[in-house]
Amino acid sequence: MALAASDFHISGLIKLLIQDGLLTDSDARVYAKEAHQHAISLLGYLIQNKILDARLVALRASTEFGCPFFDLDAMDMSSLPLDLINEKLIRKHQVLPLFSRGKTLFIAMADPTNNHALEEIKFQSLLRPEIILVEENKLQLAIHAALESAESRMDDLLESDLDNLSIADDGDGSADSTNDAEEVPIVRFVNKVLLEAIKKGVSDIHFEPYEKLFRIRYRSDGLLNSIATPPITMATRIISRVKVMARMDIAERRVPQDGRIKMVISKNRTIDFRVNTCPTLFGEKLVLRILDPSTAQLSIERLGLEPQQQQLFMDTIHKPYGLILVTGPTGSGKTVTLYAALNILNTMNRNISTAEDPVEITVEGINQVNINTKSGMTFASALRAFLRQDPDIIMVGEIRDLETADIAVKAAQTGHLVLSTLHTNDAPQTLNRLVQMGIAPFNIASAVNLIIAQRLARRLCESCKVPAHYPESVMLSAGFHIAELTSLTLYTHSEKGCDVCNLGYKGRVGIYQMLSLSEAMRNLVMEGGNALQISALAKAEGINDLRTSGLNKVRLGVTTLEEIDRVTKE
Repeated sequence: MALAASDFHISGLIKLLIQDGLLTDSDARVYAKEAHQHAISLLGYLIQNKILDARLVALRASTEFGCPFFDLDAMDMSSLPLDLINEKLIRKHQVLPLFSRGKTLFIAMADPTNNHALEEIKFQSLLRPEIILVEENKLQLAIHAALESAESRMDDLLESDLDNLSIADDGDGSADSTNDAEEVPIVRFVNKVLLEAIKKGVSDIHFEPYEKLFRIRYRSDGLLNSIATPPITMATRIISRVKVMARMDIAERRVPQDGRIKMVISKNRTIDFRVNTCPTLFGEKLVLRILDPSTAQLSIERLGLEPQQQQLFMDTIHKPYGLILVTGPTGSGKTVTLYAALNILNTMNRNISTAEDPVEITVEGINQVNINTKSGMTFASALRAFLRQDPDIIMVGEIRDLETADIAVKAAQTGHLVLSTLHTNDAPQTLNRLVQMGIAPFNIASAVNLIIAQRLARRLCESCKVPAHYPESVMLSAGFHIAELTSLTLYTHSEKGCDVCNLGYKGRVGIYQMLSLSEAMRNLVMEGGNALQISALAKAEGINDLRTSGLNKVRLGVTTLEEIDRVTKE
């Protein structure tokens, strides 16, 4: 049954325009009926048929509702974050995402009274929508142009990169099987997620199912950001596709699984993904760690070491024997530091063996062993095997127990250079951790040459960083000296960022505490000194702690005070 003009309820922006005398109530109801028949909004109908002036309406709404007005002609359509709102919502509510800042998403709208649109956008994007008022006619054109451009870019991507990707397998072809035509869109979507992560330099990809939401996030520069929210009905199919690629059991969803994907990008480049699943309340969460071999080639100069630290590092790794320990939380760059050292030491006349859980990056010329506790290949058993194979240098992925620690220390005492990691907060605590594990203090004092504690802070973008201004009290409490305040220029990130960065940051830089054991330090360890006493002696010997090293990076304009607070706060 057709709706009569009197059946339409007039409210929101249209009601305001009627009150202003720009439209009569009866005319509005007639136009509403005609707009309904054309399946467009009443405001869109009024603008398209030149019954109302788009700019006049936008300016009036801006004044009434306190929303800023913006001319879409000045917007670069290629930079819109269209991935934050799905196409269906954009078309349904006639909105356009302009940019995001923190947890706020700024969206272009012609009708600020469409509260239903705001609620749906907030739920789907997990961001707080902020309205930017624009002209209705320009919004229509912008939406069409933006979506058409996005579709074109997607088509180009699908036709070029995605169709050229392949997954290396063990000969049965199971990892790259796409026989089911209905699964082709899923295959292409997963390939796109992986390819985009590689292009953006992402370290991890998270696939996370919830009760009413399926979210995909990238970890970039140490922080997680949502990049897509596919329909929840697609979650099982997407996760199953990744499990097939990683040669996992897709029928097993009750226990964690580990797998690996080798993606062939081109004839000269392959990327490995370490894959892990974990059963959650609403399905399997899946995390991929991207293992790009190029990260293993990071030069010592790019680690972010201060000149004295770099010299100490080089001197120590060239000693014929001893133990070098790298410590810090997960994700602090310990593996990269170890591989930077191994790349320098990896020469024809040295025998280098590593035991890792698992091997993340393969390097030619180094004998690498995967730890497999189920088969009996533990760190300790790998170390014993290495010592029977005439090693020069041994790298142990992590010292977790007394047996591994004991073998590593004895190897360091008997003419081998041993590199490994521990999970402690700083360098002095590492010495105490070894004692707590059961290693005799005199063995620690004779074996350990260097302990490196480290963190990773986001690096400021050189193209758009801006000077920062802090009160004197803040500067002093942060650790700066009063004598340097007048001549010191600090920098912070640009909130909008630029074309080459991620909201003002680009890449990360290491912050280091390097504790070399002096004669006095070795004596203190043998006397049973605790972490506080060791820290005090290190400070007296001029060894910077992590906070001091971080402040040096702030002084140089490499990072921000906020970043140093974030990564060094205990």
